[in-house]
Amino acid sequence: MNLQTILEQTVPGLGFELVDVEITPAKIIRVFIDKDGGITVEDCVSVSNHLSRVFLVEEVDYNRLEISSPGLERPLKKLPDYVRFIGRTAKIKTRELFDEQKVFQGVIQAVDGEKITLELENKQLFSVEYDVISRGRLIFDPKKK
Repeated sequence: MNLQTILEQTVPGLGFELVDVEITPAKIIRVFIDKDGGITVEDCVSVSNHLSRVFLVEEVDYNRLEISSPGLERPLKKLPDYVRFIGRTAKIKTRELFDEQKVFQGVIQAVDGEKITLELENKQLFSVEYDVISRGRLIFDPKKK
């Protein structure tokens, strides 16, 4: 079984959302988890202990395991992330140019099917298909929760 499959099967069963995984050339596995109300240090310890045992059984080759919250400016990795964070400010990078730019920042207004609409800082609406987005993340705004 590959690492992604192991994590997708294990982390939700522990009560957490699997946000992202990074694997470095030095075999450091970074697992980013989240849950309603945020992540505590105890949550990270619990997931780390559990995954360490699972990795031993599954013979996952790694040097270090790090468990972390995705932070205030969490990545938006899946279409449901955009739905979940409607009303929050996001920055996206597109795979192709729109009006001679690829980076857009604004408040997520709507998700209709696979089309995401942002209200940009100039109050214009920008809509783009999810599969055209190469990267997205929330932008921390201390005024919003």
